[in-house]
Amino acid sequence: MIFEEGREKRIMASFTYEAIDKAGKTKKANVEADSIEKARAILKNEGYSILSIGETSLLNKDISFTIKKKVSSRDLGVFCRQFVSISKAGVNVVTALAMLAEQTENKALKQALKNVRDNVEKGDSMALAMRRETVFPPLLLNMVDAGEASGNLENAMGKMASHFEKDAKLKGIVKKALMYPCVLIVVMIAVMIVMLVVVIPNFQSMFDQIGGQLPAFTVAIVAMSQFIQSDWILLIGIIAVAVVAFKLYHSTPQGKRQVARLVLKLPIFGVLIQKQSCARFAETLSTLVSSGMGMVEAVEITGKTLDNVLYQDAVLEAAKQVQQGVALSVPLKASGLFPPMIMHMLSIGEETGNLEEMLNNSAEYYNEEVEMATQQMTAMMEPIIIVCMAGMVCLLIAAIYGPMMTMYDQIGNQAG
Repeated sequence: MIFEEGREKRIMASFTYEAIDKAGKTKKANVEADSIEKARAILKNEGYSILSIGETSLLNKDISFTIKKKVSSRDLGVFCRQFVSISKAGVNVVTALAMLAEQTENKALKQALKNVRDNVEKGDSMALAMRRETVFPPLLLNMVDAGEASGNLENAMGKMASHFEKDAKLKGIVKKALMYPCVLIVVMIAVMIVMLVVVIPNFQSMFDQIGGQLPAFTVAIVAMSQFIQSDWILLIGIIAVAVVAFKLYHSTPQGKRQVARLVLKLPIFGVLIQKQSCARFAETLSTLVSSGMGMVEAVEITGKTLDNVLYQDAVLEAAKQVQQGVALSVPLKASGLFPPMIMHMLSIGEETGNLEEMLNNSAEYYNEEVEMATQQMTAMMEPIIIVCMAGMVCLLIAAIYGPMMTMYDQIGNQAG
């Protein structure tokens, strides 16, 4: 859009934004301004909390490219723990948020805390101000809300600090266990590429001199080497298309559930995912129940924190049945996803009225199980990958030296 103001001509650009309005609802739309700074100012003056903004694509007015903000469990744990420490020193919420925003290294969390501080200073509750930001998980938002309502925000944040610290530790154990096998797999692929791109071509001329019929395996290896050298762009394209196709399929509800089923059926890794899901379920539900939250709401929030979509579905369905008066253990057992151990503990907790303690015991048990499972997985995968790597190298060497041995035998026979 172009208009004249006196002698000055200004070009108005369109910017696509996603923001939260004063009612706490997310809105995605376009705004026109002559710069992105002006667009931000317009939205802020209208009371919006901006989540993302970018110049609207010429090809599609509804598409804009933004970077997703990520805040880890470790970052959230540090934030909650420091908030408790500062609050105990008698510092008010606004000052505490300002101090934490300055100390926080994560850029997304830093900006979010600044926005929360500004909105709290304007009169919002801390829970409402945090809901305007996308970096805070529902679990934390509900705990802060409950803490403010009960006048015990410090205690609620302390529980959240412990929760996020345990969650970060659990994720760290799994990542650490997977790191070494992943490195070995990358090395194995790198060795194979070097053999096919560098080593095999050096023997190509020798194979041509040998003549005759090469072994089928050698012919296949040579053909693979030639394909990688001449059509590597096509190979990269095929891999890229496969990755995009998988991501698109995984983004659909059906695809997400199918992948989740396959993951749970994987040997060793599937058991690890099951135990990790049980640990998070028990830990999260225990935290919410101990805060005095209603069972239905606590189960719903717990379901949304689980990574595996099948566990999400099972727990959210259980929440609906709990609302109808059914014991929590009944629908969870019917899902077939939860092992007998946690079902037994959950049933005892419901029968004795000591659900919180049983959930705590279950969380501790499965946290230890996850640690043991990751160690076992690493111990089993390491020799398997090394044997596969050695076998692959041996096969490539056999493909190279097999024809050479045949040639030497022929020369020996002719000399004899």
